[in-house]
Amino acid sequence: MGDAKVRLGQRGEELALAELSHCGYQVVARNWRSRVGEVDMVAQRDGAWHFFEVRTRRGREFGTPEESLTPAKQRRMVNVALTYLAEHDLNDVAWRVGLVAVEMDRAGRLLRVEIYDSL
Repeated sequence: MGDAKVRLGQRGEELALAELSHCGYQVVARNWRSRVGEVDMVAQRDGAWHFFEVRTRRGREFGTPEESLTPAKQRRMVNVALTYLAEHDLNDVAWRVGLVAVEMDRAGRLLRVEIYDSL
């Protein structure tokens, strides 16, 4: 079960990366970790920095990808983003945290990839 979940997450991240690139985001880091947590994708677009969590779901028995992003995870993402900006000397830049929702059917066919660039 664990391997299938890891593979699903990796597939979701690859699909998210492709969609972000297609929409004009330049991904500069993946799975960036710090003492306060981890963010799946760090990207730039139009002079702003974006910190994305990728959530992938196959089927809806456990809810949508959007529903899986808890308020606690959102707060942690803000702290990770602030840490990234501080560690990279990015002062006074526009930034936001967002979500890339990836949804597949039970057979693994892609249903949708949606970018929410601001939570």
